[in-house]
Amino acid sequence: MAARTLLKRLTEAHGVPGFEDEVREIFCGELGNAGKLATDRHGSVLCDAGGKGPRVLLAGHMDEVGFRVQSITAGGFLRLVPVGGWWTHVLLAQQMEIKTAAGRKIIGVVGSKPPHFLPESERTTVMALEKMFVDVGAGSREEAESWGIRPGDPVAPRTRFEPLARKGRYIAKAFDNRVGIAAAIEAGKFLAKTKRSNRLLLAGTVQEEVGLRGAQTLAAVAKPDVAILFEGTPADDTPGFESIVSQGVVGQGVQIRLHDPSAIMHRGLAQFAIDTAERGKIPHQVAVRTGGGTDAGRIQLAGEGVPCVVLGVPARYIHSHGSIIDVADFDAMVNLSVAMVKGLSAARVKKLVSYL
Repeated sequence: MAARTLLKRLTEAHGVPGFEDEVREIFCGELGNAGKLATDRHGSVLCDAGGKGPRVLLAGHMDEVGFRVQSITAGGFLRLVPVGGWWTHVLLAQQMEIKTAAGRKIIGVVGSKPPHFLPESERTTVMALEKMFVDVGAGSREEAESWGIRPGDPVAPRTRFEPLARKGRYIAKAFDNRVGIAAAIEAGKFLAKTKRSNRLLLAGTVQEEVGLRGAQTLAAVAKPDVAILFEGTPADDTPGFESIVSQGVVGQGVQIRLHDPSAIMHRGLAQFAIDTAERGKIPHQVAVRTGGGTDAGRIQLAGEGVPCVVLGVPARYIHSHGSIIDVADFDAMVNLSVAMVKGLSAARVKKLVSYL
């Protein structure tokens, strides 16, 4: 139940790109006794859990897709600018939470001109974000400002972490990528007390959703020899997909990603992940993705190059108010990363990067 409690705390935390403070606080609170904490100048956080040997990094990004207040109308409604990838289909009538500079959280709902007042041609098309607003119940700009709301304030979905009827399945916002942060914490706690042949580094990066920015600066501080990245990946097991070619099925184990537009995963490290999963009988599925990207895109280019692989928990409906995971997939991701770290000796890492 400890992992479930951690997932609840993390998914319910407010942390859009550039405002990851609540998530960072949980990360540091959970890993403060596991090693030495530090940050880069961008806000990514690093826990050095010690050990001798190659520098092995386990990392996930702390941010979630969200918005910032772009402006406040005379009537007290908020206009938004997206921070990360949002599909406008999923926004109307959803609750939002605006976090002021003082830390107060103001609840609102996404609204627009009602369909009753729209011509037929507009009712059947996707409404642009520019035609939406957040209603916080204010009667004027001055009233909204009296509550502390200002342009630039971060806005995140307002939802709760809750169990579904099927045991082990949960719904919440921000499984992309609070499952990754939770995995770094859970694996890190265990490995910090475990005999290893490497130096363990645990990290939470910032601003992944707006261009993998925190990963670049974090890598400069961490200087990893090899990196395992954790992600909440989009599931492809719902109506509209061919089940025979699905590579992210909820409940079928950790996803080992080999490829996406941001990174070609290191062949040797990816195969090591597959072999480790097979030997340990850890449920897993292999993915080659035609879209999306992860922090591996930047970390693989650090220094002289860093072998990377991405482990993921398939999540339905990511980048929305309610995504769904099976916690067994999360457990499989943690178990696989632990087994991999135990096997990443100096000899194995040297072999990974020997091409002559």
